[in-house]
Amino acid sequence: MATELDPALNDIELATKLLRHAGALAHAIRAESLGGLRDGGRIKSNASDFVTAADLAAEDYILTQLRRARPDDSIVGEEGASFTGNSGRVWVIDPVDGTFNFASGSTYWCAALALAQLPAGTSATPDTLSDAEVLLGGVYQHQEDKLWLGGSAYPATLNGQPIHVDARHELAELSAGSYLHPTWLAEPRAALPWQQAAVLPGTLRMLGSGSCDLARVAQGELGVWFQHSCPSWDWLPGKGIVAAAGGDTGVVRVNGLDWFMAGPAAAVAQIKAALEQGTLPA
Repeated sequence: MATELDPALNDIELATKLLRHAGALAHAIRAESLGGLRDGGRIKSNASDFVTAADLAAEDYILTQLRRARPDDSIVGEEGASFTGNSGRVWVIDPVDGTFNFASGSTYWCAALALAQLPAGTSATPDTLSDAEVLLGGVYQHQEDKLWLGGSAYPATLNGQPIHVDARHELAELSAGSYLHPTWLAEPRAALPWQQAAVLPGTLRMLGSGSCDLARVAQGELGVWFQHSCPSWDWLPGKGIVAAAGGDTGVVRVNGLDWFMAGPAAAVAQIKAALEQGTLPA
């Protein structure tokens, strides 16, 4: 039976329990049905972009608990969870980030969420969410029992211990996490700016979960991160943690695509400049 949470929990206590229970629920479903994990789910845009029954169950759990515990807050979930509240706050949910990894038996997946403060008089839309203040971001990698938390209202921590972005600022000394779907390699408007940036770090990592990547930028395990066209549930949880860990975050539009960046401020500035060098002629 799903664990019901006490509405008296404060936000960070509530986020912690939501993530831990959702991660455990998704993992339990995977353990029971790894061979047919995609049964009960659906393909979204392509063979690497799909939703499993575990995604749906974990998101439903978080939605149900938030409606009980925070009835005035809005909710936006990757798999369709939606509620419009009147508090000016919105919970953004990604029940399983790194779904391809998850369905393949990898440990590199997580449950993630963010609590954001919307600008006065606005509703939760992709445009308002991308720039919203992240009061609290949370990323929980269940199989490694790693819980990252942090935001404008909370310090950045990993399992309760303070964390900070890499102290180095020169991009050539840092590792970079990124992702570019293979189909975009044939699209110069994405491939060219990505290549301009990808050749600059000391080494490049493409691990398959943006939230796990961003959490590791916050703790300095990865130096910097960049990716285009990130929806709010892939961006806000890690954005909040990186900012709380002393890092910089930003978005730059190149060739009609928004590129999201996070890491030490000087390294982010170098990534931004490199991406802009990939601007196609008018």
